[in-house]
Amino acid sequence: MEQIRAAQAFTTLGHPDRLAVFRLLMRFAPRAARPTEIAQALGLKPNTLSHHLADLTAAGLAQVERQGRALLYSANLDTTESLIGFLALDVARGRPDVLAPLAQDPPRMADSRFNALFICSGNSARSIFAEALLRDLGQGKVNAFSAGTRPSSSLNPFALDVLRRNGHDINALRSKHISEYQQPGAPVMDFVFTVCDTAAAEECPPWPGQPITGHWGLPDPVKATGTDAERALVFAQTYAALRRRIAAFVELPFDTLSRLSLQARVDAIGIQTDAKG
Repeated sequence: MEQIRAAQAFTTLGHPDRLAVFRLLMRFAPRAARPTEIAQALGLKPNTLSHHLADLTAAGLAQVERQGRALLYSANLDTTESLIGFLALDVARGRPDVLAPLAQDPPRMADSRFNALFICSGNSARSIFAEALLRDLGQGKVNAFSAGTRPSSSLNPFALDVLRRNGHDINALRSKHISEYQQPGAPVMDFVFTVCDTAAAEECPPWPGQPITGHWGLPDPVKATGTDAERALVFAQTYAALRRRIAAFVELPFDTLSRLSLQARVDAIGIQTDAKG
């Protein structure tokens, strides 16, 4: 990256609110987010957010696409990579003492079970579905966990009914707070997934061990309205969408893929399974 472009990027990110918007877009990456989602998550006024998004786009840090009448914004990962490279190789001159913490590459998960955590806001339906599905579809090669940023006091009865009808053991499932997996001695996660947009927008500290992350956001079935039969159908559809994702995930050749390839596959699963409906 040229120095003048890097300076423009740093100037743009020098404003706390613009930096917050960019960090949020990176948590959604590679997906795009609607301005209404961003404004709600960060508590910004729509006109203020519009200026920040315009500045980030002008600096090449964000990109915008139109879907119908809506504008969706996403982080420009190519520019982000170049900016990080500029800091590491140009500014820091590739010093090993500076780059060592960034260069750690955990071993491939060939011969041991790995840990995967699913996060949503309430940990009462979507992330619980994902935990049960990965536990059972993983066939012994994965430890599946789930948690919520604001967990409910109990699991949703519609979710439990879907799990029972699909043959999952629900006895060990419970609603948990994300902090349970951020304590000393907690399992080190190899994968961390957010399965709702609210969780992706939450301010969470970086996970130890540099896990691969994925955003597989789905609408919240708990908010479904209508008759019990109509609500039950929404829960069943959410379960089916997560089953497609996790079935594709467990088929990945973990022992042969690099971390970069695994990240690309995780991103693609969320996008491709959405496209299939």
